[in-house]
Amino acid sequence: MRHRLARIAVIALLGGTLGASAEAKITRIEIIKAEPAFSGQNFGTVGPFERVTGRADGELDPALPENSIIQDLGLAPRNARGMVEYTTDIEILRPADPTKSNRMLLFNVINRGNKGGLSLFNADVPPNLADNNALKVAGDGWLQRQGYTLVWFGWQADVLPGNGRMTLTVPIALNKDGSPLTGIVRAELVTLAPTTTLPLSAGWFAGATHVPYPTVSTDNRTAQGDGFLPTLTGRERENAPRTPVANSDWRFGHCDDEKPDERAICYPAGFKPGRIYEVIYRARDPLVLGIGFAVARDLGAFLKTRSADDAGTPNPVVHGDGVRTIITGSSQSGRMIRTLLHLGLNQAEGGGRAFDAALPHIGGGLLGLNIRFGQPGRGWNEQVDHLYPAYEFPFNYAKQTDPLTGRSGGILDRCEAAGTCPLIIHAATALEMWEGRQSLGFTDPLGLRDITDPPNVRTYVMTSTQHAPAALPLPGKAPFGVCYQQGNPNPQTWTMRALLDDLTQWVRDGKEPPASVVPRIADGTLVSSDAVHFPSIPANAYGGVERHPVRFTGAYNPLHVFQRGAGYHTGDISGVLDVEPPTMDTARYGALVPQVDADGNDIGGVRSVFVQVPIGTYTGWNQFRDGWFDGGFCPLSGSFVPFATTKAERERTGDTRLSLEERYPTKEVYMTAVRKAADSLVTARLLLPEDATRLISEAEAKGIRSGP
Repeated sequence: MRHRLARIAVIALLGGTLGASAEAKITRIEIIKAEPAFSGQNFGTVGPFERVTGRADGELDPALPENSIIQDLGLAPRNARGMVEYTTDIEILRPADPTKSNRMLLFNVINRGNKGGLSLFNADVPPNLADNNALKVAGDGWLQRQGYTLVWFGWQADVLPGNGRMTLTVPIALNKDGSPLTGIVRAELVTLAPTTTLPLSAGWFAGATHVPYPTVSTDNRTAQGDGFLPTLTGRERENAPRTPVANSDWRFGHCDDEKPDERAICYPAGFKPGRIYEVIYRARDPLVLGIGFAVARDLGAFLKTRSADDAGTPNPVVHGDGVRTIITGSSQSGRMIRTLLHLGLNQAEGGGRAFDAALPHIGGGLLGLNIRFGQPGRGWNEQVDHLYPAYEFPFNYAKQTDPLTGRSGGILDRCEAAGTCPLIIHAATALEMWEGRQSLGFTDPLGLRDITDPPNVRTYVMTSTQHAPAALPLPGKAPFGVCYQQGNPNPQTWTMRALLDDLTQWVRDGKEPPASVVPRIADGTLVSSDAVHFPSIPANAYGGVERHPVRFTGAYNPLHVFQRGAGYHTGDISGVLDVEPPTMDTARYGALVPQVDADGNDIGGVRSVFVQVPIGTYTGWNQFRDGWFDGGFCPLSGSFVPFATTKAERERTGDTRLSLEERYPTKEVYMTAVRKAADSLVTARLLLPEDATRLISEAEAKGIRSGP
C-alpha cells in the first residue's frame, strides 16, 4: 500500500501553469515485456499468441468540453502544459502472426483489478483468480481460434497492486489553494470472520484490495471545528435500526497496537460476521476516479487508429481501416461500460467512436465512479451495499420519463446527440432480475409496460442463471458457504460466445443479431415477485446431500428514490455525496422478476440446453444461511436443487417435481430432448454449431446426468 500511495502522491504534487489547449490522448506506450502466451500453444489456423505487458501514459485537458463531465478534473494538479496526467497498466494478447488477426480488438474491462474475458468466453478455464490474472490457461481457446486480440487496462484507481491485479494511477484532487480537499465518507463494513480491526474499505466486494480514504483526524472523540464527530453503528440487516457504538468504544487504528491509523478502525468488542457496520467520517484526498472512463476512451481510440505514440513507439496491435473495437465486461465492469456511454465518454478525441460495439454482461445499473470520494468497488445488493449509488434513473437505453422524479432521459442520450453510440448487446442473468432490478432496463419505471430496445441495442436474459456460475463440484454438505442452498452452476459460456459472435458479425459485416429475448409483461413471463408460482420443494437428500427445504418468500431487491444532497447529480451518477446515509423516499420503482414453470425454472428469456432439458431447479436467488443478515439475499448467488432420481424417492420426499426416471425413461428420450434443444438454439443463433456438437457429444458419452 505504501508503494501505491507514493505513486499517487507523486502525481498529486505535479504542478505547472496552463499551456495551450490540446486534445486528450495517450502520449506514451511502454512495452515492458513481449513473450509467447500459453507456452507457445497453437490455436488452429491462427497459430500461437503473444502476451504483451506494459504501461500507457495519457493526459487530459480540463478545458476540453468532452472532459468537462469528469468530476474534480479541474481540481487536479497539472503538468507544465496544463494537462492532467495518468498512467495505466496494459496487457495485450495478440496473434503472433498479425495477418492471422480477425481485426477485432476486444477490450475486456477488468473487475476490481482482475482480468476476465478468457473465463467468460473460453470453456474449461479453471476458476483460479491468480492464474487467470497471469493468463496461464486458455481453456479451449475459442477466442484465440477466432483471432481476437484481447486488451486489458487499469481503470479503477483505488485498487491496490498484488495478485496480478492491474492498476491505474491518477491525481488527488486539491482545493484551488493547494490545501487538502475533504468530505464526508460512509463506509459500510462487513466481515466473514470475527475480527477487531478492519480497513475502512472493508466492504463485501471491496475489502483490503482497495485504498481506503484517510480520515482527516484519528481523534474520534473530539468534535471537529464545525461540530462534526465520526460515528460507528451496527445492524442485523439492511433495513434494521442502526445501533450506535459509543465513540469511547472504538478508534481509528489497529487493535494490536496503540498507534493510530488514518485508514483502519479498531473495535475491541469485535466485528461479527453477518452484521452491517457503518462508519461515517470526514476524509481527505479524493482520487479523481472519473479519469478511469477517459482512460478507456483514449486507449480504445489510440489502439484502433494511431500508428505510434508521441515518441514513435509503434502501436502494439493491428490498427487502421477495417479494425473494429468491442468493449466488454462483467458485473461492475458492465456497469462501467453503461456509465461510460451515459456520460458521453465514447466520443474519441477529434470525434468518432472509441468503441464500435459494447457487450456489457451481468451489468445492470450504473457505476459510482465519477463521484468525489467515490467507492466504485461497491455493489447494489439487497442486504450489503444497498445504499450506494448504483441503480438510478435512467435505467433504459431508450429515453423515458421517470414519474417519481419527473426527469427524462436514456443511457444513450449523449452518444446519440454526438453520433457516437456503439452497437450494443446487453446480457443478463436471472439473478440481476431478482437482486439487480434488471427488469427496469426493459420496462417503464413503474413496471407497467414493456419497452422496445433502440435499433442499435439487443438484450438477452439467460434464464435460471446466477451472477456467475457456481464452481463445480458444489459443496457436498451444509453450510453451503454463507448461503442457505447450494449455488447455481448453470453455465453461461455457450450463450455468451454465441452473443459475441453475433455482435462481431453485426459490427464487422452488418448482419443484425436475433431480436432481444427477455421476459415480457405482455406474455406473463415478467411479473411482480408475489405473483411467481414457485413450487414447494421440501428438504431432501438427493445424491447423498442433505438440503433444507427451499424458502420462497417472494422477496426481491426493491428500489426507491434516494436523496443524496445538492452536490450530487442523480441523473449522471456524478458529483458530491452531501447526505450520508442518504434519505429514502417512500415511493418505489416497479422492479419485476421472471415467472417460472412447474419445476421453478424461468420461462422467459434464453433457455439454454440445461434449462430445456433440466436435471433440477435452477434459481436466480438464494438466501443467507441462518444467523447471517436475518436470511436476506445471499449476494450474487442462485440455487440448485436436483430432481429425485426415481419416482419412489420423489414420493417419499413429497416433491411435486417429476423425477429423472419419469422425465427421461431411457437414454434415447434424454438424447432426443438434448438434440432438439441444441438445434433450436443454433437456429435462433443463440448457440454456436460447434458448441451444440460438443454438448450433444457430452450427453451421449455421459448419459442422463444426476447432478451438475
